[in-house]
Amino acid sequence: MGHREDLLEGAKRCLLEKGYARTTARDIVAASGTNLASIGYHYGSKEALLNQAFLAVTEEWGDAVGPANREAPDTAADPLERFEKTWEQVIAAFDASRQVWKLQLEVVSRLDDDEKLREAIREPQLEGRMGMAEAFIGMDQEADPEKARVAGLFYQALVAGVMIQWMVDPETAPSAKDLTDGLRAILEKKG
Repeated sequence: MGHREDLLEGAKRCLLEKGYARTTARDIVAASGTNLASIGYHYGSKEALLNQAFLAVTEEWGDAVGPANREAPDTAADPLERFEKTWEQVIAAFDASRQVWKLQLEVVSRLDDDEKLREAIREPQLEGRMGMAEAFIGMDQEADPEKARVAGLFYQALVAGVMIQWMVDPETAPSAKDLTDGLRAILEKKG
């Protein structure tokens, strides 16, 4: 690996260990075995490097918990059964993903004050929505882009809300069965 890759790997480690606000350029240099000048040369600034590292961390998380690394629920199964099985797998991955979620919440809290960070995550967020539509219900975005978009919005909102509940109080956070029963109750409610 060259300095560019070493810096990125060091920044990713720092983000997960220290968070965005507490990571200094010197921390990154120490974690990467490079030098301060390398940050400016390869990334322009510490913030640009941290933004790139954040995107890499979240992409790696998505790949690790995405459909390729999970037992695929039967696409012919009842949609509520598929919903529940998928949530079981997502929730089971939470403990291993806690640092990533903590980092994501910190980054979200910075968006009002950091337009470059907001811009950096805008496109990956859109891609993530489409990935969730595929992961949760096997929806192909090319076959029906609008349905994939709204399904992705729905699942993105659910994932964020569920993971926040798991961070706050795992004892009362929803299980896959709770989520499925809640959805069933909503669908069964007559006007």
